[in-house]
Amino acid sequence: MKKKTILHRLFSGSTILTVLLAGFLACSSDTEEEDMVTTGELHAAFAEFDENNTDIYLEGTNVVIETNGLPNHTSVYWGPGQSLYMEEPNVETTPSIIPNFNAEATLRVPQNPQLASSSTSTNMGAIGIAVSGAAIFNDQEGSGPLNEAAASLDYTGGHIGPAEYHYHLEPTAWSEDDENLIGILADGFFIYGRKCNSTGTYPTDLDASGGHTHTTQHSDEAEYHYHIQNELYLNQYYVIFPGDYQGSPNAIN
Repeated sequence: MKKKTILHRLFSGSTILTVLLAGFLACSSDTEEEDMVTTGELHAAFAEFDENNTDIYLEGTNVVIETNGLPNHTSVYWGPGQSLYMEEPNVETTPSIIPNFNAEATLRVPQNPQLASSSTSTNMGAIGIAVSGAAIFNDQEGSGPLNEAAASLDYTGGHIGPAEYHYHLEPTAWSEDDENLIGILADGFFIYGRKCNSTGTYPTDLDASGGHTHTTQHSDEAEYHYHIQNELYLNQYYVIFPGDYQGSPNAIN
């Protein structure tokens, strides 16, 4: 961090006194900036994110999630010869493989996200970051509904298109019909599996986006969070997030 010299001018009649405030004030300014970066604690849920694929830290009142965009589990989309490659003969794969793309991304969200006065629809592309490090997408693919691309999804509801591996469906590599943490969405709220830790079963009080305010395995205080909605899609899948953001979304770049 560069030291800054602060020029302070004191006016007395026609005399201009110039006082250079370097030392103490500059050091104080630096200390305040450093405190701003390090004050507070990360939410306990962030401990679930793969530390080999993500770097998560506080920056002022925001949480910064940096990811390499790679999944930490097996998939046909790693491509033959890769250690995490697995054959999936029933998957109509896209021609792309994970190592051929740079999927690095950064998401900044409030340390304490708040519900917005109105919901916001999701866009094409990444809408969140999963605990594995890979992206979360909504229930659309390309220019149409997900059903047109369902055959290309691997066993854990992910595929590549157009330029990064991402999940549309319940990621069975680490969560299947349970309360496990799935990841964080672009509005700063966490999303969990189909069950809720507060009751041990499927929540019945979810809003239109699959969210509610309850305790979780990561918080003894009730807080708003989403769940994968327990509704079948195409009679066999569970879409991670087909709804709207209930908070204010931030860009994932």
